[in-house]
Amino acid sequence: MKKSSSILVKNNIDKNSIDSIAIGGFDGMHIAHQELFKNLNPKGAIISIETGYASITPKNYRQEYTKYPIFYYDLEDIKALDGADFIEMLKNDFKNLKKIVVGFDFGFGKNRAYKADDLNSLFDGEVIVVPEIKLNNSSVHSRVIREFIKEAKIKEANDFLGKEYKICGNSIKGQGLGKDEFVPTINIEVNDFLLPKSGVYVTKTIVDKIEYNSITFLGHRVTTDNSFAVETHILDKNIDVKNENIEIKFIDFIRDNQKFNSFLDLKNAILNDILIARNYFINF
Repeated sequence: MKKSSSILVKNNIDKNSIDSIAIGGFDGMHIAHQELFKNLNPKGAIISIETGYASITPKNYRQEYTKYPIFYYDLEDIKALDGADFIEMLKNDFKNLKKIVVGFDFGFGKNRAYKADDLNSLFDGEVIVVPEIKLNNSSVHSRVIREFIKEAKIKEANDFLGKEYKICGNSIKGQGLGKDEFVPTINIEVNDFLLPKSGVYVTKTIVDKIEYNSITFLGHRVTTDNSFAVETHILDKNIDVKNENIEIKFIDFIRDNQKFNSFLDLKNAILNDILIARNYFINF
């Protein structure tokens, strides 16, 4: 029998107290995932199977979107298990397990040969299979949300997520032109998160737990040094940032990245971006 490979990011939970689990990938912690979590008991937990593809909400950021503890299992460690051994592993890990919750398209065991309906014959407790969740006649899936983000369809992504898409990173030194030639920006190094396509966005930027209205550019700075950057400008505020973790929530797409003939043309475009963002926040 396969030994458990689970990891709990916050390790103060007694597994023996867990009586119900929801199993899935849970990248995005989106509205369909939340429907699964609604079926958990008060002493429930989330089992996240890590495939290496999670980029909407990387592993260390998922906990903020649920009250239930999250246990992580690496797919590489369990993918060779057949269905019965997988369930036996879970029962061994969670001695008081009485309920399993999965989505309609859940697959498990070697080569995903076992489906949600097979749980009833392999598990002697309660099994809940949550039906397909749709929004605007489209099935809600993490892979669809990823495509929305990559195509700058931010409003659609946010609707499926049930929240604003957010990335996190550390502030870094920029090229030094913004404050003198254009507008002051906070430059951010982002790892692990899926980035929207290059361009300018209406955003909210969180610094030291305070949320500010902002615009954010990401992409290659083709008019200046051609280096890749993620930089955000706080609207109508001058924020002093030093080596802080920065969070950016994406609200709407403004325009594609483009090369300008002069710094003056670029500055005028930035000022127009700011005007668009200001009007957005005034109207919404």
